[in-house]
Amino acid sequence: MNLSRCISVWAEQRPDAPAIHFDGEDIGYAALERMVRAAALALHKAGIRRGDRVAFLGFNHPQVLVLLFALARIGAMLAPLNFRLAPAEHAKQLQDCAPRLLIFEDAFADRVAALRDALPELYGASLEREWLPACEAMDLADTAAIPHDGHLDDDLLLVYTSGTTGEPKGAVLTQSALQWNCINSIHAHDLTSDDHVLMGLPLFHVGGLNIMLVPALYVGARVTLHRRFDAGQTLADIAARRPTLTLLVPATIAALLAHPDWPRADLSSLRMVNTGSSVLPVSLLTPWIARGVPAGQVYGSTETCPIAIYLRAEDAARKVGSAGLAAMHCEIRLTAPDGTEAPRGEVGEIRVRGPNLMRGYFGRPEASAAALQDGWYHTGDLARQDDEGFYWVVGRSKDMIVSGGENIYPAELESVLADCADIVDFTVVGIPDQRWGEVPVAVIVRRPDAALDAGNVLALFEQRLARFKFPKRVVFVESLPKTALGKVRKDEVVRELTAQTAG
Repeated sequence: MNLSRCISVWAEQRPDAPAIHFDGEDIGYAALERMVRAAALALHKAGIRRGDRVAFLGFNHPQVLVLLFALARIGAMLAPLNFRLAPAEHAKQLQDCAPRLLIFEDAFADRVAALRDALPELYGASLEREWLPACEAMDLADTAAIPHDGHLDDDLLLVYTSGTTGEPKGAVLTQSALQWNCINSIHAHDLTSDDHVLMGLPLFHVGGLNIMLVPALYVGARVTLHRRFDAGQTLADIAARRPTLTLLVPATIAALLAHPDWPRADLSSLRMVNTGSSVLPVSLLTPWIARGVPAGQVYGSTETCPIAIYLRAEDAARKVGSAGLAAMHCEIRLTAPDGTEAPRGEVGEIRVRGPNLMRGYFGRPEASAAALQDGWYHTGDLARQDDEGFYWVVGRSKDMIVSGGENIYPAELESVLADCADIVDFTVVGIPDQRWGEVPVAVIVRRPDAALDAGNVLALFEQRLARFKFPKRVVFVESLPKTALGKVRKDEVVRELTAQTAG
C-alpha cells in the first residue's frame, strides 16, 4: 500500500475521466496510471531503489506528478528544485541530497552542464530527449517487473525551505504525511471528484504541489495545470475551463487584481479561491468576496506539508484576514516564551502536532531536534486566538519589534501599507535604537508616478494603530531583496539600514 494507489483506484473506477489538462491536452486517469507505471519501471531500470533521491529541474509539468507517484511505488524520494535559484544554490542543494538522477527540461540544459563541472558525479537526463522517450519504450506487459515495493512510511518528498536566513534545509515528508495532508485538504475545501482545480503556482514548493493539486488527484478530481503563472491566462481559463477551485499567493492575487481583464472577468464557476501566506493583507481578499467568491486561507509551512490551519469558505467573509481553525488532523498550541500556554487573546508562538509533519531535515539531526520537540513543530510564527478559536497570524517571532518595552508586530503596519495604491512593495523591520531598544522602519517602493512622501505614509496610520506603533522612519527604495519565493529578505534590509545608521 503506497500513495500511488489513489491513481490506480481512479484508473479502474473512472478510466476516461480527465485527470490533468496541460498544454492543450487532457490526460485521463487510465493514461496517468500507465505513465506512472512506465516511469516506475524506467526508474527501476535506472537503478533507483528505496531511499534514493531523484531531482527535477524545470517548470510545472505533469511529469512532476508522474515522478511523485512512481517514486512512491519504489519507496524513493522526489526532490523538486526551485528553477529560480542561482547555480551556486542549486549546487548546494544537490550536494546536500546527492540524487541518483536529475531529470531536467531542456530550457535548463546549460545550467545542468555548469552543475556537472561542480558535481562530476551528477547524472542528468533531459526530460524531452531522454526521459520521456525512455518511459514510452517501457514494456508494461510484464507487470511483475514493475516495482510496487513502496509503503506509506517511506520518505517521498524532499523540499528545501526558502532559506530566508541561514542555509536552506531539506524537509523530508513521508508518503503518510502527504496522505494525511490530502485528508486535511478534503475538509478544508470540501473537495470531491466533481471538482476542477486550476493550478499555476510552482510545483517545487509544497504550496503549489500539496495544498490542492495532489489532494485533487487523491479524490479523482480534474486539474488544469499551467506551466507558469500568467494573470491573463489564469483569468481566461477561469472563464473558459470553468474550474471550481484555485490557489493563489499575495503576488499572484495582486497581479490578477491589477490585470485589465479583472473588472469584467467571469468568476462564476469558482466556489472558492484559497490563498497561502503567513499574513495576508485584507485588501487582497475583499475584492474576491465582493465578487461573490469566498476567499479562504491556508496556514502552514514546508515542514507541515503544509496544511495546518485553514479558513473554510463558510467563514471567509465574516472572518476575513483570519488563518482559520486547526486542520482536521492537526493540533495547534500557542505558547508564551516560557513554553506555557498563551491565554486566549494573547499572542503566542504557533506549535503544530499531527501526522502531516515532516520526519525531519535531511541529514541534519540537530536542526531536526530543535524544530521537532516532543512531537510538536515549533514554527517561529506568532498568532492569537479570538473568542471563537480562530487564529490570527501576526508575524514571525524573529521579526517582532520590542520598542520601549512594547511589542510591535510588523504585519500590523504592513497591512496598513498594503491598502495604499501608491505603494507597490513594502516591508517593516526593526532597527536598533539607543533610546527605545528598537524602532520600526517602513521601507517602501513607490509607484513611479506617485507623489508620496514620508508625511503621507505616516498619515496612513492615523486612527488605525496606536501611535507607539507608527514607523519612526520611512525609507524609499527602488526595490526590495527577495527570496526565490518572493518573500522579502528582511535580514538584508535590516543589515543595510543598520549600516546606513552607523555610517
